[in-house]
Amino acid sequence: MNEPLRPDPSPQPTAPGADLPRVTLGVLCIAGLILAAFWVLRPFFGPAIWAAMIVVATWPLMRRLQTHLWNRRSAAVAVMTLALLIVFVLPVALIIATLLQNTQEISVAIKQLSELRMPTAPHWLAALPLVGEKIRVFWETTMAAGTAELWPQVQPYVGRVARWLLAQAGGVGFLFAQCLLIVVMAALMYAQGEIAAAGLLRLGHRLAGAQGEATVVLVGQAIRGVALGVGVTALVQSVLGGIALALAGVPYAGLLTGVMLVLCLAQVGPMLVMVPAVVWMYSSGADGWGTFLVVMTVVVGTLDNFLRPVLIRMGADLPLLLILTGVIGGLLTLGLIGIFVGPVVLAVVYTLLGEWVRDGETAEARQPDPPP
Repeated sequence: MNEPLRPDPSPQPTAPGADLPRVTLGVLCIAGLILAAFWVLRPFFGPAIWAAMIVVATWPLMRRLQTHLWNRRSAAVAVMTLALLIVFVLPVALIIATLLQNTQEISVAIKQLSELRMPTAPHWLAALPLVGEKIRVFWETTMAAGTAELWPQVQPYVGRVARWLLAQAGGVGFLFAQCLLIVVMAALMYAQGEIAAAGLLRLGHRLAGAQGEATVVLVGQAIRGVALGVGVTALVQSVLGGIALALAGVPYAGLLTGVMLVLCLAQVGPMLVMVPAVVWMYSSGADGWGTFLVVMTVVVGTLDNFLRPVLIRMGADLPLLLILTGVIGGLLTLGLIGIFVGPVVLAVVYTLLGEWVRDGETAEARQPDPPP
């Protein structure tokens, strides 16, 4: 007796597209979970990026410090965290506190600019080689216009700057909390830096093989180059300018130093602070200190032309124009965090395009010549 036919237990192949709804729903669920995770972590993105930039830029310093502290990571992390509190959090707190405490005095000083009596050009100015006569003519032309005519042109910009400063000072609590969060995240990254770096290298290898790992290394080099070239140069310029202002007796030297730091980071330079200070010193009758500020203005204003290229080359072997374009473009599009994000993005794109072009040239060189 023949046995009844039984269905084949092996799964039958499904027609193409039969499980399309399930695949689509699965992709949508994964995308929804990723978006939800980004939405929850959104308040921490800014501090996390800043902390990562600081840690990547100062990682060699932390490792060097660890070797001098009996190879104890906890001691090195504690010292670096204290240094970040002193260098990063304390100046921000002092600048904002100064703004809040002297808002009325700053407003009165700005209004008094319209009544400022401008001095005549010093005699030694015309004796400067090449540019002395041009500076003297510009000085006298500007002074002849008088502050009564110059003030209506400057007043709208002064009002905007004052309103922006007051708006930034209004969020003092939030800004201070952000600074503390950056320091805490940086301390955690210092403690687990090798684990995070290994994870990023594995992710880069999983995405693009050896080229992905090289891209991760390039990101670190670009961050370190920008931090050295832009950050350290801005810090040196603002510190030297602040010391000069304090020695000359310019009021609110600490606040002006903070403004210079922001301007130098934004690639504007310290001249917008130093030049008015020079004019104020001469108008006050302190010609000696005014001359001192003129010399320091020239030194501080031109220092970045020599120091920044050297420091950028120490951190990353990338074109200087690429780094500066990334700094300015990132600042205009993303704010202060764009100072680091912009150069990193351009550096990665520049390197990937270069590798792609070189791979194409190598492939063409390997092709055999056609037979005659």
